[in-house]
Amino acid sequence: MSSQPESNGLIMRVHEPAGPLVAETQTPQTPDVGLVRVDIKATGVCFADVGVAAAQGDSVAFPVTPGHEIAGVIAEVGADVTHWHVGDRVAVGWFGGSCGYCSYCRSGDPVHCPQRVMPGWSYPGGWAQSIIVPAEALAAIPDGMDFFDAAPMGCAGVTTFNATRNANVPTGGTVAVFGIGGLGHLAVQFASAMGYRTIAIARGTDRAEMARQLGADHYIDSTAQDPGQALAELGGADLILFTDSTTDPVETLLPGLAVYGRLVLIGVDDGSITVPAGQLVSKGQTVTGHLTGSPTDTEQTMRFAHRNGVRPIIEQMPLTEANAAVARVAHGDARFRIVLDPGGSK
Repeated sequence: MSSQPESNGLIMRVHEPAGPLVAETQTPQTPDVGLVRVDIKATGVCFADVGVAAAQGDSVAFPVTPGHEIAGVIAEVGADVTHWHVGDRVAVGWFGGSCGYCSYCRSGDPVHCPQRVMPGWSYPGGWAQSIIVPAEALAAIPDGMDFFDAAPMGCAGVTTFNATRNANVPTGGTVAVFGIGGLGHLAVQFASAMGYRTIAIARGTDRAEMARQLGADHYIDSTAQDPGQALAELGGADLILFTDSTTDPVETLLPGLAVYGRLVLIGVDDGSITVPAGQLVSKGQTVTGHLTGSPTDTEQTMRFAHRNGVRPIIEQMPLTEANAAVARVAHGDARFRIVLDPGGSK
């Protein structure tokens, strides 16, 4: 069953390394076995998309269409797709499908499947008016949730939600969030909504008031105070969520971990960190990393967010302005999240 559009749809493509995104049209394809076609209503711009849009590397297959934060409506289902139907409101995130039979998939951890695929990397992504994806990549959007709020939940949302809820923070414990940007502003909201004392840490005072509005109980300016020492003076953090894009500040935060505290890296670069082994052993602390979540996790993220008023702070831009959006994200000029509007393109 399908709802075939009457005309070709818009898609943004890169045709050469470091080339521009070009607005083109595509004829909607009929999904094959196990696939669905989604009419996209909102599609996010993540920092990871900057690298995809650069389209560099020996393994890149042109043309490239970035985008892995997708929200829309199912327009057509392929054969053997039985649990999804035309008209269903769905999101697709960083997780874009897996093999279904490896030990990770069978144990409920498809995110670490060796054959996991991702929109924008493994197949054309969401910077378009239509996309074809594996049915197992879909997450149901709660009734009443706006598409533009749902789009970032498949990446930024589920990543911060999972990292917080899976950290075994004691009831009434303390969660510190380093970096109040595209990831961090969601992490502060989730931590606060889960009932934790929430401490926001960022450079300067520009985001202090915003952090408090998002639910932070305390704000630490890392340019005015040593953040680790400031955390220690507040009693230490049971969880530090590190959402910054550079790992340089990590070591300064470690003195702020409480006994049995955990520092989770979400934002990373190619750098390394030095961890004081004696401190970790004597205080039972952990430094670890975290990567996104499954479609089930994304559904749980969206339900929790919708029920508890957790919303991404977004700026909408037309899909045809994707080049400008990428430039702003690459240079740190995006306030929190940019979400492209395929229907508002001009």
